[in-house]
Amino acid sequence: MKNCDNSAITKIQAAIIVVIMIATIAISAYFLLPTKTETAPFSLNVINRPAFFGDIVYSIPGQKCLFLVTVEENQTGTASKPVKLSATSPDCEVAVFPQSITAGQVAELSVMPTQVNIGKNVTITLQAERQGLKQIITITTEVIEWENTLEPEAASMRDKFTYWLSQNYPELGITNDTAWNGTIVNPRILVVMHYIFLSEDWEMYVTWHVMIPPYDWTRIYLRHRYNQTAPTYAFEISSIQEQAQPQIIEVPDWV
Repeated sequence: MKNCDNSAITKIQAAIIVVIMIATIAISAYFLLPTKTETAPFSLNVINRPAFFGDIVYSIPGQKCLFLVTVEENQTGTASKPVKLSATSPDCEVAVFPQSITAGQVAELSVMPTQVNIGKNVTITLQAERQGLKQIITITTEVIEWENTLEPEAASMRDKFTYWLSQNYPELGITNDTAWNGTIVNPRILVVMHYIFLSEDWEMYVTWHVMIPPYDWTRIYLRHRYNQTAPTYAFEISSIQEQAQPQIIEVPDWV
């Protein structure tokens, strides 16, 4: 009888030892596993250039359609981590820069339609990704047949401001030697012309009124690239033919 009791006790002890060993291994494995950091949710935002035909954004072949991209953290107190950006669009040249941003930074998405896109609605797919979490936004532009003949006149309007800015707002770093790349914006607009010039640091949105004095004004709006989504400076020459001096004005809401 005593031998039976001892055998039962031995089996119980063995079972307890097995349970303890399994628990020890499980606990050790838990703490040895790599820690997975939860990714804070974020929102992807795209800002279009001003559209004057309702929700329709018109573009033409060769135009650099510029969209501003930002991300926003959806949880307060969450440290912002870089979000990778990429974009595609059929038969178009597409670029995003910078390709990684955090909250407070601004990326520029440029899309250049080609001749094969004329008469079509072109869809641009923008993707933001961070540690497996993705946000996707689609943008549409209608490509029309339109001849761009504005660049020489637009450059002339731009240059009416650059020297004055270098003398009166030297902190902007804009001079006659500043290099610019230009593109038409808002084709099909008549009477008031629209053009965008990009330097290394600034976006200059140029508009001018095709009228006789004293209504032949021209205006520029300056946005600092990669950290601003809207212009912070606006300047006007009230009459081109009368050679009025540039003056600072308020930035309108539509820009």
